[in-house]
Amino acid sequence: MAYSAGDAILDDEYNVFVASSTDPFGYNHFAGVGAGIYGLNQTAIATVSAGDTIEASSWNSLFTGLANIANHTNTSITASSVSAGDAVAIRSALVANLASVAAAVAAGSTGATALDTAAIGTSTSGGTFNTNAIQERSVTFASSAVMRAFFNGGGAIRVDPAISGSVDGDKDTVYTDLTAAVGNFDIEAHNCVRSGSGETQTSADLGNGFYDATTSYVSKLKMTSDNSGYTGNTIEIFIKLNAAPATATVMTIKMVTTDGADDTLFTAGNLSSIPANPNEAPAMVLNIIEVFPDDSQGLAADIRSASNAEVSNSVSS
Repeated sequence: MAYSAGDAILDDEYNVFVASSTDPFGYNHFAGVGAGIYGLNQTAIATVSAGDTIEASSWNSLFTGLANIANHTNTSITASSVSAGDAVAIRSALVANLASVAAAVAAGSTGATALDTAAIGTSTSGGTFNTNAIQERSVTFASSAVMRAFFNGGGAIRVDPAISGSVDGDKDTVYTDLTAAVGNFDIEAHNCVRSGSGETQTSADLGNGFYDATTSYVSKLKMTSDNSGYTGNTIEIFIKLNAAPATATVMTIKMVTTDGADDTLFTAGNLSSIPANPNEAPAMVLNIIEVFPDDSQGLAADIRSASNAEVSNSVSS
């Protein structure tokens, strides 16, 4: 490409800045519908036809769009604009700016702060349990382009487990501790983040996120109680997609809560300050929250999921 000081600026060079789908990527590839790990589903910028004069309005569409995405991703670029009648001049930072913003989008906009949260679904197990509780919820997006843009813009699907009601004995404490240890578990573009602390993190797949998910369930986090006598009690979170990440529209989250402790069942005559059924575990709650990219720092609109649903909800005694 001959885009350098002293050379004429050609229409096909401008079109590369706008629409190239190969490295160096054009604006439409990382800010428009995109493909693979690129795309924010913003309105595409028009290319010019061979032989056309590249007008100030065309350049400013590119500069403005680039600045908007840079603002959202918090990527530093060199601002630029032109006016009708200006002498055509090379914007030497343009190529580097496009590359920087494209890289930020591909990384999942980890520097974005224009994010908001909304509770989008809750499943509460039908009752207490003695073996396990399994809950599944799906989150659906209007299209694969919207789902890709959601994660590329810094969005995350958050799992926030809790207990419901109360049972006698130590298992209230066990599962309260376990859910607190999970905290907010955020599934992001390329990784997962656990906000909680404590208990035993038995296994975790924190270095992978949406783009690493498959159509089969993958365990993302397993927490085990460190309370004496309850080290068989766990909470495990799984995710899967309905297709490969490039074409997926649905993420399904499954939470499996296991009660591995077999406490003694006390009988009449031996109930002084003792729970009648200490083997019973409290009902579990699977809360799903979306952390979505909002329009406060450059995006044309909030990027959100379209719907959610309970897939399954069961307990085993």
